[in-house]
Amino acid sequence: MFRRLRENGPAVLVPAAWTVVAGTTTGIVSEYALFVAHLVMSVLLVGFVVASWGEMSSGVLRAWKLVILAGTPATVAGVLGFLARDGTIALPADALLAAALYAWVLLPAAGFFYTARRVEDTSLAYDVGWVCSLAGAVGVTLAVTPIEVVSALAVVGAGQTMGIAAATMIDGRST
Repeated sequence: MFRRLRENGPAVLVPAAWTVVAGTTTGIVSEYALFVAHLVMSVLLVGFVVASWGEMSSGVLRAWKLVILAGTPATVAGVLGFLARDGTIALPADALLAAALYAWVLLPAAGFFYTARRVEDTSLAYDVGWVCSLAGAVGVTLAVTPIEVVSALAVVGAGQTMGIAAATMIDGRST
């Protein structure tokens, strides 16, 4: 059961995460909910990489292990950003939150780019993933209004969801 969750969970968690971020941007989801999501994801990321460490030792899976290892501190930076925003700690909230956001937009882009060059049958899905991630990063950077930010996040979320869905369908076949 736990193995199935590890293998298929990301295909649910990735779109859910971007939906929560977009919802927070529009005010539909509270910042507190996004803070809690960061706490939960920090724990899940550590648990996932620890449980999968041996399986993620080479090829595409090793690349994704590196994405997770780099992304975990970024997620913790998001936690610290929310704590700084409410005055609990004296750190630059906006910088920490931006670091968390851009890390999770761009780190998967690197993973998708690498993966697209290592697989054949689903390489287009990974190319869409990294292109959408980069386009979304530009969109978020240039956005002036919340709807522009949400639109850019939707591009990121759609591309990353496509890539991670492809990953769950080819589990064990990529090297």
